[in-house]
Amino acid sequence: MSETIEQKCLAKGVKLTEQRRIIAQVMSKSNDHPDVEELHKRAIAIDNNISVATVYRTVRLFEESGILIKHEFGDGRSRYENFQEKDHHDHLIDIENGTIIEFQNQEIEMLQKKIAEELGFELVDHRLELYARKKQ
Repeated sequence: MSETIEQKCLAKGVKLTEQRRIIAQVMSKSNDHPDVEELHKRAIAIDNNISVATVYRTVRLFEESGILIKHEFGDGRSRYENFQEKDHHDHLIDIENGTIIEFQNQEIEMLQKKIAEELGFELVDHRLELYARKKQ
C-alpha cells in the first residue's frame, strides 16, 4: 500500500497543522487529479474554517517537499496528485470532457529510454501527456 500524504509529511519533517492535516487527508483519499478549488471544496466539508489561500499554500508546500506532483493539463488549472516514486504512470486527457486516464505502457517506456540513449543521454525521469477525444 502506498504512503499517505500525512506519512510523507512526517517522514520529510513537514509540520502538520490541523488544517494541513485535513488537506493531506483529502488529497490522500482523492482518486482523481483535483485542483485547488476542488480540494478546498472537499476540505471545507470537514472544516469550514479552511480558506482557499490555506489550500494554495499547503499544496505549494507539499509540492516543494516532493509530496505532491503538480500537473498542467492545458485547461488553465493546476492539478495535483500524490507522488508515488514506484508507481510511474502517464496520462491521457479527454479534451472534450476533461477526464484524465492514467495508464502504463512498457513499449512507450522502453522507447523513451531508447531515444534518450540514442541521443547520448540516460533517462532519469519523464512525463507523458496525451490529449485526445473519443472517436466518433
